[in-house]
Amino acid sequence: MKRLSICALCCALSAAFAQNSAPANVKLEVLHVQGNVYIIAGAGGNIAVQIGDEGVLVVDTGLAGTSEAVLAEIHKLSDKPLQYILNTHFHPDHTGGNEAIRKAGTTITGANVTGNLTDAASGAQIIAHLNVLNRMSAPTGEQSPTPPGAWPTDTEFIGNHKDLFFNDEPIQMLYQPNAHTDGDSLVWFRRSDVIATGDIFVTTSYPFIDVDHGGSIQGEIDALNNIIDITVPRHEEEGGTYVIPGHGRVCDEWEVVEFRDMVTIIRDRVQAEIKAGKTLAQIKEDHLTRDYDARYDTKTGFGSANQFLESIYKSLTGKSGAGSQGPGAGVSKVR
Repeated sequence: MKRLSICALCCALSAAFAQNSAPANVKLEVLHVQGNVYIIAGAGGNIAVQIGDEGVLVVDTGLAGTSEAVLAEIHKLSDKPLQYILNTHFHPDHTGGNEAIRKAGTTITGANVTGNLTDAASGAQIIAHLNVLNRMSAPTGEQSPTPPGAWPTDTEFIGNHKDLFFNDEPIQMLYQPNAHTDGDSLVWFRRSDVIATGDIFVTTSYPFIDVDHGGSIQGEIDALNNIIDITVPRHEEEGGTYVIPGHGRVCDEWEVVEFRDMVTIIRDRVQAEIKAGKTLAQIKEDHLTRDYDARYDTKTGFGSANQFLESIYKSLTGKSGAGSQGPGAGVSKVR
């Protein structure tokens, strides 16, 4: 099975929230996944690139400071126009390059649209769930956290999905409510048999569940189960559908199952201790992640064991964990 070695991408994620930039002399890795799909790693979050006769489509755009290097790698893969950017969520290590990469692309439309709308052919389309636009923009009169040129231009999902047909391949964006954030989407390249997950699934750390921006532990588990539902292994649980995580190496179904099981087991442990009346501080002292820490704990910041435990606690109780709670206080039902 194809493997991709990627060093310290969790550190890049932490840096992304401090400032939307990238280290000098960034070095990117490019790998053909299968079918029409490639991965560009090292720009912050992983970037999926689909190429074909019609043009180029990318899933996420990395950090702003890596855009020039990312575009250079895309141009090595294809000389066709970049037409679509699909955002899996709003975090800047996945959307920081939106503005620059959008400007390098073009929108190709039929009939007389470009004659009637002066900006219709200006830059690639950026497609994401409405909640991504809500997080990246701001109400009229307030300061936006991101420039307007980086905002999604198309947020029209029918139900919980958005369908495209590009480069002779059906592509589906599948909205995952309240998972890692409130705007997560999986991107499924159906002919190539590749799924880009954004930060719902990573191989480099515990999941970062952004509770302050609509994420939840149950939504995270539901989304992981949805990935498993549409992945199909080829032989002895190897190969078949390939999965591009938000950070880390290319995987198949088995590794998503392992990650889902880990998340569910730790959720259940925290749930049991909440019911026993323990505070967040006491839960952390009990080292409920000990048997997984060697594999997933980043020690500090995003993806650390303590951060993961805190996000589960906040998700299940709706509380910050600053004070002590009575037995079972604030515990929500979980499946």
